[in-house]
Amino acid sequence: MQIYHNPRCRKSRETLELLLTNGHDPDVVLYLDTPLSKGLLKKILKQLGMPAKDLIRKNEAVYKENFKGKELSESQWIDAMIKFPKLMERPIVVNKDKAALGRPPENVLAIL
Repeated sequence: MQIYHNPRCRKSRETLELLLTNGHDPDVVLYLDTPLSKGLLKKILKQLGMPAKDLIRKNEAVYKENFKGKELSESQWIDAMIKFPKLMERPIVVNKDKAALGRPPENVLAIL
């Protein structure tokens, strides 16, 4: 099990705590320090069952400065999240072949 985590994000911290209190010890991936590969991000999106544009944080300055009002392809949104990891919504928990977005943190309970 992995959690794609930003320790500065309250929801990410709450999700990690929820996993730990439920007896899980996930691998913590600090995706801002180590951006995901294109292949891994595509796999996670498929597991989440959502298009890349739905995983974009639209309140981030980098979004507003570079992407607001633009129509990008799936591949272009994926490339944007790789180049600017802050664009990616967090936290994401992956458990085997399933993934869930921890917004709210309780969402991840469905895949445990």
